[in-house]
Amino acid sequence: MECQKEKNLENCSCSYEPCSRKGVCCECIKYHLSSRELPACFFPDDIEKTFNRSFEKFAELVNKGEI
Repeated sequence: MECQKEKNLENCSCSYEPCSRKGVCCECIKYHLSSRELPACFFPDDIEKTFNRSFEKFAELVNKGEI
């Protein structure tokens, strides 16, 4: 399967500028899962900018109905 990096970048909400995985979703997901995190695109912009992308934060937001 060919990566559609340029198309993926249109919807990438990652605010970490030096990230080498932007637009390469398979690498991004693999990286974050290894740290018990989810990628930026799973979070609202205001939460994403805190860089707390933990499973626990995601569950908290789901339980509050914010996601």
